[in-house]
Amino acid sequence: MNGGLEGVVAADTSLTHVDGSKGILWVRGHTPQELIAKFGYEGAVALLWEGLAGSGLTRDGMRRELGRARLTAFAELPRWIEAARGRPLGDAVRLCLAALPDDSAPAMIAAALPVGVAALLRQRSGISPVAPDPGLTVAADFLRMLRGEAAPAPIAAALDAYLTTVIDNGFAASTFAARVIASTRASLVAAILGGYCALTGPLHGGAPGPVLDMLDEIGSREAIDAWLDKSLAMGERLMGFGHRVWRVRDPRADALKGALERLGPDAGRIAFAEEVERRALAALHRRKPDRPLETNVEFYTALLLDAVGLPREAFTPVFALARTPGWLAHAMEQQKTGRLIRPAANYIGPRPQAA
Repeated sequence: MNGGLEGVVAADTSLTHVDGSKGILWVRGHTPQELIAKFGYEGAVALLWEGLAGSGLTRDGMRRELGRARLTAFAELPRWIEAARGRPLGDAVRLCLAALPDDSAPAMIAAALPVGVAALLRQRSGISPVAPDPGLTVAADFLRMLRGEAAPAPIAAALDAYLTTVIDNGFAASTFAARVIASTRASLVAAILGGYCALTGPLHGGAPGPVLDMLDEIGSREAIDAWLDKSLAMGERLMGFGHRVWRVRDPRADALKGALERLGPDAGRIAFAEEVERRALAALHRRKPDRPLETNVEFYTALLLDAVGLPREAFTPVFALARTPGWLAHAMEQQKTGRLIRPAANYIGPRPQAA
């Protein structure tokens, strides 16, 4: 019996195809690199929501719709942000989502986190939130609301590439949680709040920050091999390597590496990180030749988010910001089926005497 449901087909979907053994990720028939080059984040949202939140959706139209929704989200900040003061950031983000009206439209739900996360990070620094500019992309406006001024175009493009790359990844735990909730005919807000709560578990959305901690601890090229040997001998996990689904190199890692390289050779200490990656993969293959441990999306996520100036505590909330339209697409697709998700369990407990 498979306790983790690995390999179990739970639904038909037209949204995303994942084949971890072959390194395939398609979002509506497009690879991560194609999404970045041809669609951008707003275009990827339109692609995922087509036929679910409207028809004939376009990149420009989605940019306008999400821009208007950010203005509404900003106007709603006074309803909840003071209650978030002093809370851990993850708790405060949950409060941001929970404050949404139950009948919120998809665009309003997707706009909550760009506005809310930027405002929460500024609140923690003792400065006032910045109103959105509805004419900007989500990535550019999020950075502007966070910084208080426009980010350089290459920085905004790098963040847009990240948001686009991680917008969906099939039936990850958070996505499946959102689909289960949507299957009960609960609201989209409830489904996305459930998806976010699943994401906050350390086995799902918490790895990017520790990648930077690992690089900090290694410190220099000269120390790489000794650090790796010591960590592996102690049975410690190397952050940014290995994945429950991806048995070969995670295709998103290369998409994010390309986005990081476009920032220039000095961005995100990429030369040092590449050397750590090369030696870590060699050490893993040498010590664990029977286990497929390759670079996952978290490795270059950490480098890219650090390079665009985000604090480590914001990495998981920004992942949620990126993934919310994907959760929404799955929740809406599940609602269209009209079918309640209700699996059976294999009982292994005690039996009554009569049985």
